[in-house]
Amino acid sequence: MARVNHKLVKQRLNEKRSKITDRQFFTSRLLAGHFEDMAAAQTRRYRYNRRVHVNLIWETNSDTTAFTDNQSILINCGNKFLTKVRGRENRYQIVCGFFAHELGHVLYTDFLASQTHMNMLAQGKWFPEKPVLKTKADVKNESALWDYANDCPENMTALQYVASFISNVIEDGYIEERMLINFPGTLKYGLESLRDHHFEEMPTVTQLIEDEDSGKRHLFESILQNILSYVKYGEIKYGDEPLNDVRIKTVFDIILDIDNALMSNSAKERIQITNYILVHCWEYIEDYLEECKKRHNDAISMGSTITISETLANMLGSMNGSSTTGSGDSTPVAQPSNTSSKQTTAIKRAKTKVDAGKTNSIDNSNADKNESGSKNTMPQTETENNILPSESGEEDAGSDVENGLSPIDGTLKGSGKQNVTASEGGRIPYHQTDILSEPQGGTTKYDNDYQRQKYDRAASDIERLLDKMAEKEACKELENARLKELRDVAQNIAYGDIHQGVNICVRRINSVDEGLIDQYNEISAPLLAISKQLKKSILRQFEDHRRGGKQTGLMMGRRLEVRALCRNDGKVFSKNALPNEIPHLSVGLLIDESGSMSSADRCTYARAAAIILYDFCESLDIPIMIYGHSTSRDDVELFSYAEFEGFDNGDKYRLMDIHARGSNRDGAALRFVADQLSKRSEDVKILILISDGQPAHSGYSGTAAEEDLRGIKQEYQKKGILFIAAAIGDDKNNIERIYGNSFLDITDLAQIPIKLTSVIKKHLQF
Repeated sequence: MARVNHKLVKQRLNEKRSKITDRQFFTSRLLAGHFEDMAAAQTRRYRYNRRVHVNLIWETNSDTTAFTDNQSILINCGNKFLTKVRGRENRYQIVCGFFAHELGHVLYTDFLASQTHMNMLAQGKWFPEKPVLKTKADVKNESALWDYANDCPENMTALQYVASFISNVIEDGYIEERMLINFPGTLKYGLESLRDHHFEEMPTVTQLIEDEDSGKRHLFESILQNILSYVKYGEIKYGDEPLNDVRIKTVFDIILDIDNALMSNSAKERIQITNYILVHCWEYIEDYLEECKKRHNDAISMGSTITISETLANMLGSMNGSSTTGSGDSTPVAQPSNTSSKQTTAIKRAKTKVDAGKTNSIDNSNADKNESGSKNTMPQTETENNILPSESGEEDAGSDVENGLSPIDGTLKGSGKQNVTASEGGRIPYHQTDILSEPQGGTTKYDNDYQRQKYDRAASDIERLLDKMAEKEACKELENARLKELRDVAQNIAYGDIHQGVNICVRRINSVDEGLIDQYNEISAPLLAISKQLKKSILRQFEDHRRGGKQTGLMMGRRLEVRALCRNDGKVFSKNALPNEIPHLSVGLLIDESGSMSSADRCTYARAAAIILYDFCESLDIPIMIYGHSTSRDDVELFSYAEFEGFDNGDKYRLMDIHARGSNRDGAALRFVADQLSKRSEDVKILILISDGQPAHSGYSGTAAEEDLRGIKQEYQKKGILFIAAAIGDDKNNIERIYGNSFLDITDLAQIPIKLTSVIKKHLQF
């Protein structure tokens, strides 16, 4: 087994940990792997068959925060929104929130429906169907929208971008609701932290108006900002503005449609509300697009090559709490039907609906005054989707309970009647049920002091990641130091005259990458099962060796077993075996990685055998070293895969780097590994060779090279090393000719436990 030197690692760990910068921490592959593992664990319930890859970057001058293409998630940890947050723990929570948000898109966004929506718009058609036009103004706006879009390709491109942006705003609200409901714990707490920071920076309507006056913002951007605020958080920061301000009132006009879209698992309903927003707000959108075209043309006249979409992206990119529109080509995962009506912001949304009811009451009151000749000081909005005041004529004031208006269905206090609206709203979607509950009694109350449940392990999570990062850096440093030591050892070995003047180069991967880990995990399961069989077989032999006892069924011996005389196979002798201690073992494995090993899957068998043997030794705490060898021109290359003393527990993954390379100068490689193994203190030292038995290098081949190998074997046998030469298929004759009859046929991997047990038993004289 590659025994980990914890003392050295811990010493270097403490040195490295204090020097880890934010940039190193937040862009480390370790943190990215942490999020990838989290996604794999959390999404297993959906049987999601793709591993989500995470890429963490640090670009301080980029406005990008996070993005997904449905295969990978990119998070810019150097974005100014994140770097201004104080404390590494808090910044970690924000990054976790970005990850949770993008994972929500991967799981719940219907990218194919979004693509269809854009394609149909380009053809001048609505998808999935024409939005319901509720007022005369809507009818007029729809006609004006298509006239504008069909006027020129640039107009259509601009309309598509705005539609995509609005759709992403609605989608953000939907997927965050799903993540908060379905993933309590780390993901939920990180997303809540991100949402808290976004909402804290969300401007009030008063601030939006100030930005409009200074030319920093357009009226449509203010409306869209309020839509985003309601979609994600269930409320709008009014500031000092009246509820019937157009920036607020426009959201109130579509508030029931938004809620229906957010509570539905169907992407088509969210696309429908996007279409209706385009129509309902077209007067403001058209003016906004004209302003965008003006800026675009000014940029073109200055020599810029910017597109109209890029101009819109720059203008809309300053919106607080918005995200980059994702891309992909998949449908969302299947969800239980009973999750559609849940909302984590239900109380806030209910209160906002009450505010919407107030504005409708004011509008109706103003309409009555206009009919009687009074002057209406506010612009009149044509809508049929109004919530009427109570029959007593009193205006709503205070909370929904104080005003007698239920936040769910609009029921009036003291009356079984409900306000009637022209639009659909508040209906429970169709879903499958098996039983009905029969509750008895029960009360309803509001907890105004409710606080979200805190996640108190955030600090320890970061401490653990920092320790892992420091450990990784410490192990890398120790590996580099060991590689230098191995090269010194290689240069000081006397290889003999035949190898004089040959350069020896020792290579070792100092830090295992994710690709090797993924490859190992993908193929290792059946091989580890074989290792387990080998372990059981060897342990049985060891136990018999330890106990001693009478051995029967022997072909020869001094004691004749009378009861066995009836046997026809001649195994009629027995002997007494004395109890013995189990000898301490160490194992070396040397693999030929020459070009000829690429034929007949020799290298594949060698890699599989190495995985089996390494796992077997590791499980029994047997020290093992594994090397491969090849040549590059006149240099002998030694590839260190596993060492007796390890630092990072990554040797089993390094084995995935075994493959056919150049030529093979076996003698130099064999002497290096045998010399290392001979220095071990264990009672029994076994050197296993995997080769096709044909040395082939410039000036080193044929019978002379084979004689060199036999000489090295004899030399190190005298030093107590036991040789086992592994053969693959037709290589058996070559191996037996060079190394004698101590060979092992590994062509059938499933037979390795039986054959290796037999060979070891023979060498140890059980």
